[in-house]
Amino acid sequence: MSILEKAKNEFIRVCNERSLDLYKTVIIHPLLPRDAIGDAEGDFVIKKGKEYVIEATFENACGQAFTGTPCEWNGTLEELLSLDLSDVSNRGILVSVMNAVLRSLGVATGTIHCRDEDPTNCGPEIAGQLKARFGSKRFGLVGLQPAILKGLTKHFAPEFVRVVDLDPDNIGSLKFGVEVWDGQTNLQRLVEWSEVGLVTGSSIVNGTIDEIIRYFKEDGKPLVFFGNTISGAADLLNIDRICPFGR
Repeated sequence: MSILEKAKNEFIRVCNERSLDLYKTVIIHPLLPRDAIGDAEGDFVIKKGKEYVIEATFENACGQAFTGTPCEWNGTLEELLSLDLSDVSNRGILVSVMNAVLRSLGVATGTIHCRDEDPTNCGPEIAGQLKARFGSKRFGLVGLQPAILKGLTKHFAPEFVRVVDLDPDNIGSLKFGVEVWDGQTNLQRLVEWSEVGLVTGSSIVNGTIDEIIRYFKEDGKPLVFFGNTISGAADLLNIDRICPFGR
């Protein structure tokens, strides 16, 4: 069973436990970059139009998810739970709604992306927290987030960091002294090299999370996810997550 399917099952359990009315409706719409991250400066993927943030609203709570296939969706929770998760758009819908509903129930926090100066400050803050937890290690970053990569290279030096990404425009380029490897062909290479993994939470939407977890587990190496996308699933499944400025 995939991580997302496990999270969905736990989500259903929580809904039943709280006697949540499954006929309540949810509204989802894509956000413009400025609506998602405010006036944040930097080379963020959302500004390139290759990834988008969708926002789900349930009662008075909001939850977001990064996805490459943004869409609008209105429906009941019952309809949500019948969506085909082999479709990447549906995975984004499910994840954003889980984040919103779990936030409304007080189960999940940090379901909204940080804004303005916070995305830039996120990198050094995450690097500091990782140093406090793990010491000086070799860190493998799965999913290029420029502010985080910059924070890691400044805190630990470029030779202690490797990164993989799926965007062809990034692969082979040099970012803050680190070459970006191909996430499809070099994931295992990165896992073998690293001592700690730091992985984008959007992997739960794009379908790569299970392979990533398997590789790190087989090598017996700690794995930390970052970002707001995986907030609900992380709280449901006790997944290690770091997101210092999530709202």
